[in-house]
This record gives sequence, structure tokens and C-alpha cells, in this order.
Amino acid sequence: MNWDDFDAFCQVVEHGGFTAASRALDRPKSSLSASVTRLESELGTRLLERTTRQLRLTDEGESLYREISKPFAQLRELAVDAVAKGSRVQGTLRIAAPYEFGAHHLASVASRVMHGHPQLKVHLDVEHARVALFERQYDIVFSAIEHSFAPSTVVTRRVYSLERGVFASPALVASFPPLATAEDLEPWPLLAGGDDASWSFHAPDGAPHRVEVRNPRLRSGNAGVRLQAAVDGLGVARITASFCADAVSRGQLVRLLPDWECAPLRMYALLPGRKLVPAKVRAFLAELEQEASANASGAG
Repeated sequence: MNWDDFDAFCQVVEHGGFTAASRALDRPKSSLSASVTRLESELGTRLLERTTRQLRLTDEGESLYREISKPFAQLRELAVDAVAKGSRVQGTLRIAAPYEFGAHHLASVASRVMHGHPQLKVHLDVEHARVALFERQYDIVFSAIEHSFAPSTVVTRRVYSLERGVFASPALVASFPPLATAEDLEPWPLLAGGDDASWSFHAPDGAPHRVEVRNPRLRSGNAGVRLQAAVDGLGVARITASFCADAVSRGQLVRLLPDWECAPLRMYALLPGRKLVPAKVRAFLAELEQEASANASGAG
């Protein structure tokens, strides 16, 4: 009896199919299928009903999964903790992040960490929609905590505070009266993030101001879409300064209210609530925090 076959069966059920389990485990789909088929043969019963659209547990499969899933999950957790006790950075590091942050701040960090640790592989999913926490067994999920609810089983670490501003095309700026306060933005067409209800600012004297986001011209969680719409003159985008730096340098966008402080985009690293943090996670976060410190020093 091969215990790995039992574990493969549990993983396929937990991930909702062979394809998703293959992606999460970095294991060939054919290998998982062979494990489940072999287990069914040894037990003399069918565990899964496979169709082109879905996978369904048989009564026997449901009974087996109910009995063995918890001990196998505990064994996997113990294995993770055992690896975490070591200092060697190896294996596959699975990361998910919003596009605006991942594309512009994590790619270079991932490259440096892989150069420093040849036995490490990185899977970096850059998402336009909100990431489902650890649905695909991520080691790190980066999220703007203001739009996420972190359950008690998740460890939260602050990583980055990214400068944001409001930007528009020169043509759009020329078609409106000059801005004196943030509230003067209200008649302008706004390009809002997926969850934006308001934009917060601090005036040069430190006084707080808030612009309500009502009926925006465009609403999208994809920062790239908002950036393009702003360049095309369709409205004002609130976006990180680093993300639109190229468009500003080319004269496609100008920063509005440059003396006002726009609420930064705060990014957090969310980790599964394990007792020990694996060396690969520690190495990545250390490199990222070092870059954050360097950027902060450069800004000062």
C-alpha cells in the first residue's frame, strides 16, 4: 500500500480536480491520476467519478476522504515545519500579489533571491482580481489590508507603503479649472479601483480631506486599465507613483495636487499561520524588506 496515493487522492479532492492539484503541487497531472487509479485498484472500489466538467466523490470516496483527510493534512503540516527548521533555501516558493504591486516591486526581488539560491524555484501569480487567501497553497499572499479580511489563521506582516497620487492627461487638465483643494476633484471624471468608496488626502497644512467616489467614469481593480484610461484622457486615476512614472516622464500624465499627500497604498505579506516560517519565505521577505528600506532612504 502506497501512502503517497492516499495523499494524492486527498489533494485532488481538496483542490477540486486533477488540474488544480497538479498546479498547486507542481506535480504532473498524469502522476496524480495514476496514484488515484492505483489506489482505486488496490481498494477494489471507485473513489471518484470523472467527467469533462467536474469531479465528484462516490459514496466510498467521500467516506474514505472523511476518515483520512485530517491526519494527512496534519502530516503535511509537520513536514512543512520540519523543512522550516532548516536554513537551506530550496523548493518552490508560491506567491500571489496584485498586479500593481507584483509587476513593479516583486519581479526584481524574485530574481535576486533566485540568483542567491540556485535550488529555489518561484511561482509568482500576479492577479488583477482580489486573491483568495491560500486557496492554491500559496506561501505568501500580498494584499492591501484595507480591502482584505485576514482570518486568525493568517500571520500578517507589513512590508511596503507605496506613494500614491492622482494623475490625469494634460488635455483633461486643460479642460477643467485649476484645483485648489481635493474636493475640487468631485466634478472631474474619476477612474476608481474596484473597491474605492472614497479617496483620502492630507492638505499641505496637514488637515485631512476626503473625496467621495460616486458614479466613477471607470471602475476596475486592474491598475493597468486605469492607467491606460488616464493616459487616454478619460479621467483622473489614483495610482502608485512608481506604476505611472514612465507615463509621467513621457508627458502623458501630470500629477494633480502635487503638494497634497494622497493616502499611500499599504501592502502586507499574509502568511499561513504556521509555527515556523520556511527558510524560502524568510529569504524572500528579507530581500523585499531590504529593498523597501533602500527605497525609503532614497526618498528621504
